[in-house]
Amino acid sequence: MATLLHIDTSLNGGNSHSRAVTAAFRRAWEGEHPQGRVIHRDLDADPVPHLRAAAYYAGYTAPADQSPEQRAAFALRAELIEEAEAADVILLSAPMYNYSIPSTLKAWIDHVFAVGRTAMTENPSLAGKPAVVVTSRGGSFREGTPQHGNDYVQSYLRQALGAGLGMDVTFIVPELTLAPVVPAMAGLVPLFEASRAESLAAAESHARELAIRLAA
Repeated sequence: MATLLHIDTSLNGGNSHSRAVTAAFRRAWEGEHPQGRVIHRDLDADPVPHLRAAAYYAGYTAPADQSPEQRAAFALRAELIEEAEAADVILLSAPMYNYSIPSTLKAWIDHVFAVGRTAMTENPSLAGKPAVVVTSRGGSFREGTPQHGNDYVQSYLRQALGAGLGMDVTFIVPELTLAPVVPAMAGLVPLFEASRAESLAAAESHARELAIRLAA
């Protein structure tokens, strides 16, 4: 029985483009795994706190050697790490806010990034795990556009999730999401619609592909 860890971060609720795409992925996944398990964390509705010193340094002590105070400080980190380790696939929404990721997602990564366990060790516990990242943005940052090179979402997550945690990262990028609401972008609405349709289709296709692969 496969487990999907589904993490949403957008603050736009039902109007969120990234949430629409992660929802499409989840529906397709559940269609292939009707008896499977989905763990959903909405980091906008229920954010994890920023990492504090006590929890950070407790991570450098083996669980069996932690004092009661260290175990208490590390409890949330342990919960988040164990969720990630137990998942077969991690689905993340990462809308671009001010050229980078939501601070709520950064807080989650800081908790999960545990030196000697999930990162910076010979056999990190999340190595090879598929991570599907839906990163929406109001404009376009593709090569040839004025904003090319200013996307720090994919570069950061490729480093943190891929190089740092060893996960197999795939990006799905719905773009030009402001076109329907910004008059100056009205001419880009067809490109937005094409990007949205492409992203939804990619999410559904990739969810089925991963589900079938894991069931084999």
